[in-house]
Amino acid sequence: MHKALARPAVADLKRKSVVGGFAAVSAQGAKFVVQTATTTVLARLLSPQDFGLQGMVVVVTGFLALFRDAGLGMATIQRLEVTHEQTSTLFWINVAVGAMLAALCVALAPLVVRFYHEPRLYWVVVVSGLAFLFNGLALQHGALLGRGMRFVTQAKIDVLSLAVSSAVGVVMGMLGCRYWSLVGMAVTSPLVMMVLLWSAVRWIPGPPRRGAGIRSMLHFGGLATCNSFVVFLAWNAEKLLLGRFWGADALGLYGRGFALVTLPVQQLNAAIGSVAFPALSRIQHDVKRLARSFLRFFGLLFSLTIPSTICCALFAEEMVRIVLGPKWMEAAPIVALLGPVALVFAVANPLSWLVMSTGRMGRALAISTATTPFVIVGILLGLSHGPKGVALAYSLALSLLLIPIAAWSKLGTGITWTDLWRVMKPPFVSGLLAGAAGLLVKFTLGGRLPSILYLVVGLAVVLGIYAWGLLILMGQKHVYMDVLSQLLPRSKIGQERMPDQPSDRSESYKPGGVAEKIPC
Repeated sequence: MHKALARPAVADLKRKSVVGGFAAVSAQGAKFVVQTATTTVLARLLSPQDFGLQGMVVVVTGFLALFRDAGLGMATIQRLEVTHEQTSTLFWINVAVGAMLAALCVALAPLVVRFYHEPRLYWVVVVSGLAFLFNGLALQHGALLGRGMRFVTQAKIDVLSLAVSSAVGVVMGMLGCRYWSLVGMAVTSPLVMMVLLWSAVRWIPGPPRRGAGIRSMLHFGGLATCNSFVVFLAWNAEKLLLGRFWGADALGLYGRGFALVTLPVQQLNAAIGSVAFPALSRIQHDVKRLARSFLRFFGLLFSLTIPSTICCALFAEEMVRIVLGPKWMEAAPIVALLGPVALVFAVANPLSWLVMSTGRMGRALAISTATTPFVIVGILLGLSHGPKGVALAYSLALSLLLIPIAAWSKLGTGITWTDLWRVMKPPFVSGLLAGAAGLLVKFTLGGRLPSILYLVVGLAVVLGIYAWGLLILMGQKHVYMDVLSQLLPRSKIGQERMPDQPSDRSESYKPGGVAEKIPC
């Protein structure tokens, strides 16, 4: 019988979650700066058509990416126990899937060219397929990193891989490579991440084994993949339809506007979710503790998302002018119309952590299957009005679905509407005050100051009033002081080794299937 590879002890879960969350949010802050700077530079080096061409390909590769890990990375993290044989078998499955997806890109390239009537897409699709090979080789190492709650290491890898790929993209853009600059970024990032993950997780996979006990993990991963497929349709149908019926320019404008709105919440979701999912999975059978932990993560993400939503709605023109440049001003109304989408993501994404960390993948799939047709119908109704019509329809459809999604997700978890409102009320009320202050700035200073100065003043007022309302008026100061109290006693935040972890990381997970702890 194979002994299980145990997780770290649960006793210090709160502190490790807080420290991990701090590291992840800090990393996402650094990534936001890098991505914003990269976007600003590339928006001036490239044209909307270049971004539109890449956007057409991303719809295809994004769809294929749903199958790149077959949900098996998530299954490795979610399981309470996992053996070396199981992880090794999953590794080789991921490698095989990655190779098949890369080959599928080659096969689909002519069809993509025919669908969009754009011959330049052929080699873009083929080259983009290399990313699947690198992902397949790194997925289980990344899952082991997350399972061991080595969040600081993960944060370093994320930032470094983004920085290297961004540098590649900018240099290629300066050399006149146009849309190939974006392709270079997309392929370089998983390559660098693969190298770094293999360096950080000194685990060598063994041969695949029949009867390794992965049937339930494959079932979980299959449901997770089906759910991702349905969610992908809901969140990307508008890009596919805009590219097909309105062309690369329209898709480029919409894509940049969508990225500008959702980038902060996506990064916050990635940061907090990378900590929340492993933490919630570890306490999935303790209903009361699970509810408390979920509400803490949920409240954090929601409170951090409110300010960015307000700023996008109030200062869309200035943000587009400064970040993307004057030639992108047609994207400004798209940014304003997509503002509510960020808020919907801030509510819906944490609910997905709750559902999936407790193993309810069937419910997650049912929710996605029931809501996706509604979103697609809304997009179709707005398609005739171009990117702005699609942005409005998309925001309305997601907003109308928010309450049904929340009701279905929390069913049987012990979480009530009162619990959700209790954590949402302070940031919501503070957001109303900050929004009113932002409107006052807009009415009094709009058009009277240079764009960058006006934006700085507007952001300072909104963020200042929001912080005052949240910490002082709504009495949430103690929540963040508690977070600080978990961080400050830790003298060496970068040191992630658990008390029972061997000092030599290369010996902590040997390929022989012995009952050694996962590398932390």
